Amino acid sequence: MKKLKFTDLLVTIMIGVVFGVLMKFWDDLYTVVKPIMPVARQLLYGMWFMVGPFAFLLLRKPGTAFIASLAGASLSAFAGHGIEVLMYGFAQGLAAELLFAAFRYRRYSILIAGLAGIASCLASFGLDLIYGYAALETWALIVKYGLRTISAFIFTGIFAVFIVRALEATGVTSLIRPVDKKEYTLLDQ
Repeated sequence: MKKLKFTDLLVTIMIGVVFGVLMKFWDDLYTVVKPIMPVARQLLYGMWFMVGPFAFLLLRKPGTAFIASLAGASLSAFAGHGIEVLMYGFAQGLAAELLFAAFRYRRYSILIAGLAGIASCLASFGLDLIYGYAALETWALIVKYGLRTISAFIFTGIFAVFIVRALEATGVTSLIRPVDKKEYTLLDQ
């Protein structure tokens, strides 16, 4: 199993920071569309589950989903969303990490990435129950979290995978994920 090197850790944290900034703008968009699409806006929610799976798909090393999710949540908490956001980052990152671990960190498909997003969504639902954000009628819970689950799969399974594949096509991922042993030894010099 590949261990995280210092450069992997830096790239993972930077991914979290970039997503933390994106999440701030996404939060603004989510607020703007509330009066227009009060229920359907849940289809935008998957963005908050994307950071961990994206980091893992990009680096393909254990721990990256958790660290990136926590880094993104840390920036969001620092930007004024409060300490509660750290709990969400922790839970969502851990859920995605456990899903990738269940497949021994060897599967990078749309299905597995999408399931990691759904796992993050379920972790978020658990925290929503604890914090009282899910105090809704049963039908409303099913609609709200059903749409979030669909969104989680779309953002983490489809969008994240296609973005990583596009980066792979450019060759940029070879800078952070060398393809053979010779390239790994060049990084250690």
